[in-house]
Amino acid sequence: MTTRAKDAEDDRAAEDTAVPATTATGEVGSGTVDPVEAPGGVPAPLSRRRLVLRRFLRHKLGVIGLVVLVGLFVVAYLGPVISPWTYTDQDVTSYLEPPSAEHWFGTTQIGEDVFVRTMRGLQKSLLIGLLVGLISTVLATVVGATAAYFGGLTDRALIWIVDLMLALPALLVIGILSPAFDSWLILVPLLAAFSWLLAARIVRGMTLSLREREFVQAAKFAGVPAWRIIVRHIVPNMASLLIIDATVTVGLAILAETGLSYLGFGVQPPDTSLGTLISDGTSSALTSPWLFMFAGGLLVLAVLAVNFVGDGLRDALDPSSQRGRKEKP
Repeated sequence: MTTRAKDAEDDRAAEDTAVPATTATGEVGSGTVDPVEAPGGVPAPLSRRRLVLRRFLRHKLGVIGLVVLVGLFVVAYLGPVISPWTYTDQDVTSYLEPPSAEHWFGTTQIGEDVFVRTMRGLQKSLLIGLLVGLISTVLATVVGATAAYFGGLTDRALIWIVDLMLALPALLVIGILSPAFDSWLILVPLLAAFSWLLAARIVRGMTLSLREREFVQAAKFAGVPAWRIIVRHIVPNMASLLIIDATVTVGLAILAETGLSYLGFGVQPPDTSLGTLISDGTSSALTSPWLFMFAGGLLVLAVLAVNFVGDGLRDALDPSSQRGRKEKP
């Protein structure tokens, strides 16, 4: 039997004997129980948390994506600190120079350091992507779970808002509103406002099923407040979906911000972003490729890293996604 097939068998055995965390109402929740040594010196089964971590660490692309993503954050925020230039400085002795020891990514037509400007743009893209992913996932969870759990007028009102916002042209609305504000941070609520809608409908559908489960009904009959039932009994059972949705949203938000900035509707001068750098360097693509090459490469690398992390989390949280992938001995 090959190593991969043996690992799959070990995962199934660990999952079948894993110790689930149960609440006072009797449901199997998303919490974990730390493994202890069983009587006789026999190791206790792996907890859910450690089992998920082991599956993720076995997903090579997921681990690589996580390492690359952390590395991008470190470089984006540490690079401008160790560089002698700032994103507004101009070197009057170096106009449109290729990469060198003094200017690692070269200079622009007016002597600006491309490396520092690229790191500044990378900061924007990564921060906006993470904030949008977090905010949109929280909104989708709150709206979807609340609508499905309470039903009736609450459900109809919230879903009507979702349908109304889905009918709006998101990029057009964001493009009109974002230039009216001075701060690039306005892109975060604008992008998040249109990123949670489909996820909210999925959460609503799952909540409709979960609210009929025995442990939810038992908690309701025991007098547990509705908000506590949602937070402690319903949301944990959708944790894997929410985590995967958040990673997908991060990648989409990075691309959306870059596209808006490329068209002139995102981050406004004198500040910079990956989109504005790519836009500024497009006209010189054949003669001075360093003006957009590094920004474009880091954009692709960041989105790929986020997608790889999402794939790793999906396989780690959903063991059935790999059970059918056996290698022949």
